[in-house]
This record gives sequence, structure tokens and C-alpha cells, in this order.
Amino acid sequence: MSQSSAAYPSSAPVGVDTTRASIARVYDAALNGKDNYEVDREVLAQVRTVAPQVNDLAWANRDFLIRACRFLAKSGIDQFLDLGSGLPTAENTHQVVQRVNPQSRVVYVDNDPSVLVHGQALLASNSRTKIAEADIFRPLDVLGNATIRNDIDFSRPLAMFQIGTLHHYLGDDAAALMQTYIDALPSGSFVAIAHFFDPQIPEYSELAAKMEEKFIHSPMGSGRFRARDEIQAMFGDLEMVEPGLVRCDDWWPDGPHLTPLNAVRNCIVGGIGRKR
Repeated sequence: MSQSSAAYPSSAPVGVDTTRASIARVYDAALNGKDNYEVDREVLAQVRTVAPQVNDLAWANRDFLIRACRFLAKSGIDQFLDLGSGLPTAENTHQVVQRVNPQSRVVYVDNDPSVLVHGQALLASNSRTKIAEADIFRPLDVLGNATIRNDIDFSRPLAMFQIGTLHHYLGDDAAALMQTYIDALPSGSFVAIAHFFDPQIPEYSELAAKMEEKFIHSPMGSGRFRARDEIQAMFGDLEMVEPGLVRCDDWWPDGPHLTPLNAVRNCIVGGIGRKR
């Protein structure tokens, strides 16, 4: 990490357990944030032994989120449900979409105490952006959450994000979980997903397997690299927006890749689907 240990917080907000790694705080560390602890940085250190450029998973994920936000906001979507939003960093969902349309409404959903503490403080002065406490892997709880129902109008199209989240769901029914969400969305809605990826070619599959092993057996305890058909199934019968499910860096990039993508960046894909 580029920051010294002095740059990191020495005390935690009430309710934050600094003895267990947090998915949100691990991502924060990978993005060079300051809201993480030694146990979180240890996860990246373990994965870095097999993938020195592991931080690029988080950066590819974040850059895809930003481009997806711009695309959807410019397409006329003005309400966003961001599941597993993580810790505040530069260019959060609400910042990107409200720059395009200041009237956009955003609800972040998370159940990590670190995220809730920081999110509530950050959003206190933004009446069009809320944070709801719920387990994103329990879709019925999310869909029935009062904050979400008060701020998101399910009679109009919305965008739902599962960006960098579903690879932390270790069950084999991720597609069924997503179908519950999709069934609740009105016609014209969009679903964006980014997910750790096993390309199933020797050059990259070995790396994906090694990273998965390190993530799952780290203090974080999750991080599955699924095959293309498994990830595509999470979109159900949604109509995929071109170019479909591709490497995150290839989803409407801001410009040409000036250098070849490294091996790590070949191990995360993203896409957006539209409900007819």
C-alpha cells in the first residue's frame, strides 16, 4: 500500500469489529483508502503472494461502476438501488449519477457496521441519497425494507447494482437469488453485475483458482471466481446491453487500452441487462 500505517485509523467506530476482516474494508484497502485495518490489509497481502496486481480487481470493478452509472443516468434512469455499496471513496454512485441528473435518487444497501457509520455521516446532507441496513443476500428482506420502499418507486424503471458483491456469495443458487430481485423490478429496469471470473483457459484459470483459494482461506472468507455461464445465468432472461458480459475494462471503456491488460484484469467481468 502507498500509505503509511499512520494514515490508517487507530480507533474504530462503535460496533466495528477490527479483529475480523470486512469485505468493504478490504475493497477500501485495495483502492488505497484509509478506512481499513491490519486484518483487512492482511487479506490483500495473502492474495498478493499469488497475484501481485490483486488491487487491479478492485480498480476494474470501480471503473466499471463509474461507466455504468454514467450510461444509465444518461439513458434516463433516475433511481438507483446499489446493493453492497461498500465504503465511501471518490466517485460513488450518487456522485456520478447526480452529476448527470441532480434529481436522481440513490439508495445504498449494506449491513457492514463500517459502511453504515461512514455512509450515514457522508449522506447526512444529501436528501436524495439514503443508506438502508439489510443483507443483500436475503432479497425478500431488501425488497421489503422501509427505507428502500420509501425512496425507490417500484412502479417506474430503476437500476439495480450487484457490482463486486455476488462473488462473496458462496452458495450454488446465486442465479435463483438474482431472479427474486429481477422478478420484483418493473419493465424497463436495468441490472448491473460485476463478478470475479474464471476464464477457463490455462493462462488465467490457474491464477483465478489461486486467488480464490487465498480469498476464501483468508480472514475475509469469501471470493469465488465463477465461469461465464454461471455469471451469465445471474441475469436470467434480461436483454443484455452491448457488448454483453465482458471483461470489466472492455465494457464501454473511456478510450483504447494503451497497454495489454494484465492477467488479474482478465479475471473480472461485468455487464448490464435490461428487463423488457
